[in-house]
Amino acid sequence: MAHSLNDRAAPSGGTTRSNRPDLSTDAIRTAREELAACFRMAGRNGFEEGICNHFSAVVPGHDDLFLVNPYGYAFRELNASKLLICDFNGTVIDGDGAPEATAFYIHAEIHRRLPRAKVAFHTHMPYATALSMTDGPPMIWAGQTALKFYGRTAVDENYNGLALDYAEGARIAGTVGDADIVFLKHHGVLVLAPTIAEAWDDLYYLERAAEVQVLAMSTGRTVSPVEPAIAEAAYRQMREGDPESARAHLAAIRRQLDAEEPQYRH
Repeated sequence: MAHSLNDRAAPSGGTTRSNRPDLSTDAIRTAREELAACFRMAGRNGFEEGICNHFSAVVPGHDDLFLVNPYGYAFRELNASKLLICDFNGTVIDGDGAPEATAFYIHAEIHRRLPRAKVAFHTHMPYATALSMTDGPPMIWAGQTALKFYGRTAVDENYNGLALDYAEGARIAGTVGDADIVFLKHHGVLVLAPTIAEAWDDLYYLERAAEVQVLAMSTGRTVSPVEPAIAEAAYRQMREGDPESARAHLAAIRRQLDAEEPQYRH
């Protein structure tokens, strides 16, 4: 299912960078470690699918570059130094290997067209993906955890096969609007955030909300949504402390990995 970008035709209109930027800053090192921690914990939680899913983050101090996982690795294999730095033309600026082709075509266009999306996590995690395959809006807004995402979702209704060109990435980016969570019909989900911590926090709780909803639906009983006014109020309560809570959440998973899989930092 996965395709290396090197196996595709070179992107048209690309230019070669003549000056290599400084990629050894503390901020970039921190971003590498944070992103590697998210890959490891996503793998532990069953959010990955083989070698096909991908996370990216705009490189601190370089809005035209992004970190992304290399083709051919499962999430649990990744560490900070394995992550690639690419530009929006498909050139690997730092790292060995190439990104998976759909990773490049989706994430380059997301970061290019949506500057607010500093981080983009794309997965086929099972429960959220299952809801992307159902008729109607994916979320019912019946569980408290789901209300974290109330009013923050969009649905890309027009599944068009694998994203193997710029046009498909641009089409997906065009469906986002003001949303942070995009359900890609028949495909999976895309989580957009201003920081790696907030992307992880949303990814984790989105799958938990989807899991509970699927379990409730599986009973065959009516799943009753929360009244809209209460849902909106609960959403606002949750969002007030979201950035701080997300930072604490990421710190917690890093402590676990520091004790059990410290190689993610390397």
